[in-house]
Formats: sequence, structure tokens, C-alpha cells
Amino acid sequence: MFAQPDFWVAVAFVILMAVFAYFGIHRTVLTALDRRSERIRSELDDARRLKDEAAKLLAEYKARHARAEAEAQEIITAAKAEAERIADEARTKMEDFVTRRTKTAESKIALAEAQALADVRAAAADAAVTAASTILSQTARGPVADDLLARGIAEVKAKLN
Repeated sequence: MFAQPDFWVAVAFVILMAVFAYFGIHRTVLTALDRRSERIRSELDDARRLKDEAAKLLAEYKARHARAEAEAQEIITAAKAEAERIADEARTKMEDFVTRRTKTAESKIALAEAQALADVRAAAADAAVTAASTILSQTARGPVADDLLARGIAEVKAKLN
């Protein structure tokens, strides 16, 4: 039994444990383990706190992103509405312009027609006066004819113009 190495290992172990117990090594080891346990617990708490802060920041950035998306959509909608309004105004102005131009052209055409009609009437009156004077001068003779001719020409001019 004393010759076996397992026995001496066991004896050395018991002596070592007794020396550790005498000097209070077990308290020092337990204190070190407690401190390490507290440090690990503190690091875990910090990690949880950082995780919570990161989650809050992520939620805040997601909310900001959603607000920015909504604002961009509102801007796009407002821009489309403004573009449609401007297009409608331009269309209305163009229609008014065309209407005014058409009325102006119609007025000019009516004026030209009236002027042409007046010119035709004047030419017809001149032709009638010339024809009447030619006919009267060939058929009537003397001072009575001259007086009659002058009065007839004046009447025809007055009636035709």
C-alpha cells in the first residue's frame, strides 16, 4: 500500500488541501471567483443595456426613415398636382388665345368683306353714272338736256353711295 504511487498522490493532495485551508486560500479563490462572477454579470448588464440602446436607435431610425418616405411621397404628390394645375392653366390660356385670335381674324374678314362690298357698290355706281350719262348725252340735246343730265347724275350718285 505505501509502495503504490496512487497512495502518495492522495496523501500529497490531502496535505496540499490542509495547507490551503490553513492559509485561507479557499477564501481567496472564492473571493476571486465572486469578483469574476460580478465582473461577468456587469459586462452582461452593459451588453443588455447597449443592445436595448441599439434597438431604440434602430426603431428611431426606422421611424425617421418612414417619416422621410412619407414626406417625399407628399412632395411628389404636391409636385404632380402643381404640374397638373400649371398644365391646365396653360391649356386654358392657349384656348383663350386661340379664341381671341379667331375672333380677331373673323373681325378682319368681316371688315374686308364690308370694304369689298363698298368697293363693288362704288364701282357699280360709277359704272351706272357713266352709262347713264352716256345714254342721256346721246338721247337728250340742248340746255334742258344738260340740266337734266346734271340732276340725274347727282341723284344716281346720291342713291348709290
